[in-house]
Amino acid sequence: MCSSCPPPSGSPARRNSTARVLAAAAPRPASVKSAPLPRIPKGPRILTTTVGSYPVPDWLAALPSEQAVIDATRVVFDIQRQAGIDLPTDGELYRFDVNHPDTNGMIEYFIRPMAGISSVVGRSITEEFARHSPMGFRRKPAGVVTGPLGEGSLNLLADGQRAASVAGGPFKFTVTSPYMLARTLLDHHYGSFPKLTMALGEVLAAQMPGLPAACLQIDEANIPGNPADGPLAAASMNLLLDRIDRGTERAVHFCFGNYGGQTIQSGNWRKLLDFLNALHTDHLVLELAHRPAADLDALKNIDKKITLGVGVIDIKVNHIETADEVAARIEAVEKKVGAGRVGWVHPDCGFWMLKRSIADRKIEALVRGRDKYLGR
Repeated sequence: MCSSCPPPSGSPARRNSTARVLAAAAPRPASVKSAPLPRIPKGPRILTTTVGSYPVPDWLAALPSEQAVIDATRVVFDIQRQAGIDLPTDGELYRFDVNHPDTNGMIEYFIRPMAGISSVVGRSITEEFARHSPMGFRRKPAGVVTGPLGEGSLNLLADGQRAASVAGGPFKFTVTSPYMLARTLLDHHYGSFPKLTMALGEVLAAQMPGLPAACLQIDEANIPGNPADGPLAAASMNLLLDRIDRGTERAVHFCFGNYGGQTIQSGNWRKLLDFLNALHTDHLVLELAHRPAADLDALKNIDKKITLGVGVIDIKVNHIETADEVAARIEAVEKKVGAGRVGWVHPDCGFWMLKRSIADRKIEALVRGRDKYLGR
């Protein structure tokens, strides 16, 4: 079945979409909002984290419900904490979109609730998008902008509270960047891509205050292939980064795309240095395990005020890294940038496309490799 076609009624895929509806509609625990937030550990000097998504468990897809989403999120947190991950993510299971599974819901989850966007996409809209869209891997837009963008029913706090209620410690919450979202839309209102991008930034920025996570991460997988748009992308992302609560770690994740294990964007990190240095972030979360060794040279020129997070687990292959392989990847980066510049190690991207058994073992390998490198 094509990724842009709706699944048949009664199919497991259709039932899985029900999980997202139930998850969005159910009440959230109010007590989490006022509870003190667990903080990120102070040590060791290189911390481990995951990037975002986790494979949807079969039992959640088969029997979706709000309770099942809560239970699955608890499982995802527990798997990471038992492996020794210092800053886990919630797995983003409530975002999965069966009609466009290749992005694990990282687009439609944010777009469809917003005011000013129509999700009615027929033949004429699809053909118009194909004529004007530079995104060759999408056959139809995530939506059509028909009026001024607004919050609509978007409520990131609700899902953040659900995650916090079962996290068992500090965790990371992820948000797709305005620039990446803008590239998936067909604009019938603003008449200007920069205006559309900044409007999306304003809507998402208003969602940042009060999110109950120790770290908020902005995800961007399009700018690596479009470095000329760096100033616009940075301006829109800084709208979000500047609204994050004081004391909450700010992170930005970049990769070159992951669609069924395929790299989508061309380019390299050197072309993005001015863009990276313009971001109001505390640390970067960079794809490096699946990248050529030459990319490491560019890291030396990233502003030293920004801590480096480096990908040392390749999520585009099923191979389970050994502790020696992970340690060697960390060593290679530190030889280029100097000891102390690397503060985080992580997978290159989210785990959504892998089998759970593979993802879980890669998570364990990440911690073992970090520990081996530090002599722990």
